[in-house]
Amino acid sequence: MVEDVGDKALRGLLAWLADSYFRAEVSGTENIPASGPVILVANHSGAWALDGFILNEVLERDLARPVDIMASSLVFRFPVVASTARKAGVFENDPTVGLGRLAEGRAVALFPEGFSGVRKSFRQRYRLRTFSTGFAVTAMRAGAPVVPVSIVGAEEAYPKFGEVDFLARLAGLPYFPVTTLLPLPSKWLISFGEPIPVPARSQSFSERAAAARLLCDEAQATVQKMVDRDRARRASPFH
Repeated sequence: MVEDVGDKALRGLLAWLADSYFRAEVSGTENIPASGPVILVANHSGAWALDGFILNEVLERDLARPVDIMASSLVFRFPVVASTARKAGVFENDPTVGLGRLAEGRAVALFPEGFSGVRKSFRQRYRLRTFSTGFAVTAMRAGAPVVPVSIVGAEEAYPKFGEVDFLARLAGLPYFPVTTLLPLPSKWLISFGEPIPVPARSQSFSERAAAARLLCDEAQATVQKMVDRDRARRASPFH
């Protein structure tokens, strides 16, 4: 009962943040295939990684098919958050990048920058960190197209100005950011690009590795271009 009340409260808060506080504008959902395996790859930003929660809210609201989001194990350390996340299809960081889910024809979303994306300073905002190739390897194994996702607004919502190492150790976190207590009311733009097809899977390990690296680089370059484009679309970070 307590978890149900907590779930409803958290879902309500996320809906209010997405629609009223951040005024999130969403475009390109028609680029997400209506069926079959697909991987969504997004940039990761903002000191407290709020973008993952807002992306989940947007996908649940605007997309006809469910999308399972891969998240850090930290998400599951907090009972109410963990319960809400699991009900929304969020799953703990998986070395196979959700291959089993993709084999069932499901859609999976992830942030290939990992913690390096949200840990970067505000001065380095919207400069993507190197994508991990894991998603590309899995995409090729599953035959799943890759949909690039751009999220603009999270950097200004929780700008990261520094870190407090002893608080990170105390809380058992990878880092503890110096940022605002509450998120700032930045303007969010979330865009889904056209699917990037995956190459045929070679029998040669070296050729598969090279193809995965190329696919990963193409996805990162595409997301960076989308981020740059959407930043230029805003009159200011808060309008």
